[in-house]
Amino acid sequence: MSKQPNIVFIITDQQRFDTIAALGAEHMLTPNLDKLAKRGTAFSNMYITSPSCAPSRASLFTGTYPHTNGVFRNDELWQYCWVKDLAEVGYRTVNVGKMHTMPIEGAFGFHERHVVENKDRDHPNLPFYLDNWDKAFFVKGVEKPSRVTQRRRQDYGGQLGAWVWQDEEILHPDVFTCQMAKWWLNRYTGDDPFFLQVGIPGPHPPYDPTQEYLDMYEGRALPDVIPADPEAQPEALKGLRRFMLGEDADGVVHLPDPTLEQSRRQRAHYYANVSMIDTQVGEIMDVLEARGALADTIVVFTSDHGDALGDHGHSQKWNMYQSTVQVPAIVAGPGIAVDKMVTDNVALFDLGPTILEWAGAQIPDWMAAQSLTPYFGDATAPKRTQVFAEHSNDALLTGTRLMTMLLDGHIKLVHFIDSDEGQLFDLSCDPKEQNNLWSDSHYADVRTRMINDIFKWRSESSLTTQGFIHACVSGALALMSPPAHTARGQHREGSR
Repeated sequence: MSKQPNIVFIITDQQRFDTIAALGAEHMLTPNLDKLAKRGTAFSNMYITSPSCAPSRASLFTGTYPHTNGVFRNDELWQYCWVKDLAEVGYRTVNVGKMHTMPIEGAFGFHERHVVENKDRDHPNLPFYLDNWDKAFFVKGVEKPSRVTQRRRQDYGGQLGAWVWQDEEILHPDVFTCQMAKWWLNRYTGDDPFFLQVGIPGPHPPYDPTQEYLDMYEGRALPDVIPADPEAQPEALKGLRRFMLGEDADGVVHLPDPTLEQSRRQRAHYYANVSMIDTQVGEIMDVLEARGALADTIVVFTSDHGDALGDHGHSQKWNMYQSTVQVPAIVAGPGIAVDKMVTDNVALFDLGPTILEWAGAQIPDWMAAQSLTPYFGDATAPKRTQVFAEHSNDALLTGTRLMTMLLDGHIKLVHFIDSDEGQLFDLSCDPKEQNNLWSDSHYADVRTRMINDIFKWRSESSLTTQGFIHACVSGALALMSPPAHTARGQHREGSR
């Protein structure tokens, strides 16, 4: 590219891989995301590096795994964020919506942050915080919906966290966030290229579309829930399921044996949430086109992790099933191959060095992530032979100190550091992960090799990322304070 492109980085929260029609999900209604995929390159096998919000995002915005950056759970401090590197090479850096950083409003390299956090934070164990969405409800004089307000419903216990949005549509968090992003795009008059991160709170529960979008899925064929198999699961996952059955986390009352109608209803609300988001993405694209910036802007759309939606008897995430660890990803804009589908296994945090490369910023040599830019042209891309994810020290997944996933081609292994139990699946013949081969003698050598590969990877990763701590120390002050404006970074008439 002859000049630095604008970059719009849209990250949804908890969106499954099978939620975009153009990526093979025929049950979905996503015309705008389909159009975006047609304009660019999509990844059908994009994998996260940790199955919950903040660890996944901290990994994405550092280019390192949780065991390097230290963020294994939602309330652990971030030490580094490559957004500051974009600011240093001349970008106007802006966050609208969710980033899930800690501290919540730390600068982390952004000139501006307009934060909207989780949909449902009304719980005594969560840090008290008033974000922009809270303030909008305050101005309206309306009580914000949450699990507290929904518990007043007599049918709350059977809703599975799914209900229809009853307030003004503009107050819906997904609409509110995207409309704020449009507002910023319409008002920005600087000459600097911009990096706009749009953190959409949905389709994370509660699953709360407006009736208009829910009606779109009335009578529509939806994928079946993968049957619950708790007795076949390691004890750590049994404990996780027991926790979810006893706690309405994020407003989701999880049931041991929901009816087919209850499960279908939950999924219809979830998919309708995605269709609401699709409309908002279309409106952001329209604003870019209206201001003449579309030809100079790379748009990235992805999510931080998926949602089990009852698959294998689980709710939400904190596991390593495909429903959780595989996410959609689309990239479109100048220099990006058109109407291309990449089937290689890639990692979500690979988007970090990719964005730095587009911006002309230096990619730190200690990053474990690798740039995806070869996929967007004619060059042969270096394939990831193995994809890893890990989770530890979580307030919900308390049955293990460390859970690690290794995906090697089509073989997936899930290892628990403190147990002889584990999971091993051959996705080529068992894509729904219903046949655990962990104790199968025919796979004993495969299991041993992959466990050894995990320990080798973690050791080599620690050596590769030694420079990370030095970057954290030198950049600590920058994370807490907004970056200084460069001379060409002042607002003035004329726009990109």
